[in-house]
Amino acid sequence: MSRFGGKPPMGRDRVRLSTTEKQAAVAAAKDQKPEFDNDKLLNLLRSAKSELQGMRLIHMHLSLLRDKDPSSQMIVRTIIQELASKASYLQSFNISNGDVIILYKGLKLTGVTDVCQKVEQIFLAKTTLTGANPYKEFSLYSIMELALNFINVIRFIEELQANETGDHSNETKPPITLEEMAKLERSMQMFDLSPFLFNQAIANIGRNAEEDMAYFELYISIKLLQERLCPDYDITANKWLFNYFTANLDQSVLRALNHGLSFMRGRRIGININLSTVISTGFVKFDERLPLDFRGQVVLEISKGDLIENLSLFNEVVEFAQDRRYQIAVDGLNPFWVTNFDLEYLNADYAKIFWSNDMLEMDPTFEKYFMERIQEQDRCKFILARCDSVSSLVYAHKVGITMVQGRAVDNILRKGVSVREAIAHAKVA
Repeated sequence: MSRFGGKPPMGRDRVRLSTTEKQAAVAAAKDQKPEFDNDKLLNLLRSAKSELQGMRLIHMHLSLLRDKDPSSQMIVRTIIQELASKASYLQSFNISNGDVIILYKGLKLTGVTDVCQKVEQIFLAKTTLTGANPYKEFSLYSIMELALNFINVIRFIEELQANETGDHSNETKPPITLEEMAKLERSMQMFDLSPFLFNQAIANIGRNAEEDMAYFELYISIKLLQERLCPDYDITANKWLFNYFTANLDQSVLRALNHGLSFMRGRRIGININLSTVISTGFVKFDERLPLDFRGQVVLEISKGDLIENLSLFNEVVEFAQDRRYQIAVDGLNPFWVTNFDLEYLNADYAKIFWSNDMLEMDPTFEKYFMERIQEQDRCKFILARCDSVSSLVYAHKVGITMVQGRAVDNILRKGVSVREAIAHAKVA
């Protein structure tokens, strides 16, 4: 992906629109005032999740141009049309902030990149960018796998609409009541959860790792689910009711997965799950219907809080998991818990640590002990999760953590770059 930092590249001729392209764009702009497609795009993404596999997305960040051109959206859509004849699917959307988003299938990345660079050079020959785009890149365009960035795109559009309408979702909402929880539970039994089911990669960065990906975590976006089914209440405010909600959510996820795991074929998967769910009849049915090629390829992610509160049940689940060839990940750790948990004794296969910038300020003596504890765990593998910056990835490598997960990882994979290579480059730089 090009990175001009708001300036045209040195040593290249400026690219200009042909007379025909310019006339077509200007004529279209005069004849038709662009309609904003925020709602249309949101509805498509939410309703057609199962059909989005293999689809890519181009996001043209025209709102970042310092000198705005009223016809810029139409110019972009005119140029992008040269890809339409070669694509198995292509659809453009005018976004209300001035951006253009294009969904497509069946095009080679090199051809798409060439067209995007053409658009970028046309605009940056006349003006500059005001800053980084929403994906923290200094580029007028982003090209990404939709399956890996589905939630980021939805969040971008929803936040944009909230800002435009004055609907600030961050305002405090009342805790959900028993009555509302009962309504929510009934709704979930009839609701298709597939549009809210996402996957995020856990990447190997260890030298001796045989595969680039350890597994893919499947999870439900509770924030999006709350906005759709229970927008007036805070599901997380009452701990007891939230635990009850997640137990019901587990059953809904298992039912959804029972209908098919073909979209994850060939990948190892992880499932966030409560201990009580693993011993439920719903999980027994899931286990019975688990395809043979997924046997031994599923990781059960158990939260640290659930483990502490139900240690005896955790031991039962570990015994069951070993018998049925599931692996166990302990989720939600920090350096303190790593130094105080005997993860080998708990028979955990993975331990997931949540990244925090505070880890960069760790006391040297404690950090040394933290690193020693990581090295002492022979069977348990560590994952640094919620990595939102390259510095978090470099830190994982520094302390001997061999797996990473988070937005920084997603951004690297979206560009088709190995996470190991990205870390090596960052260390040199």
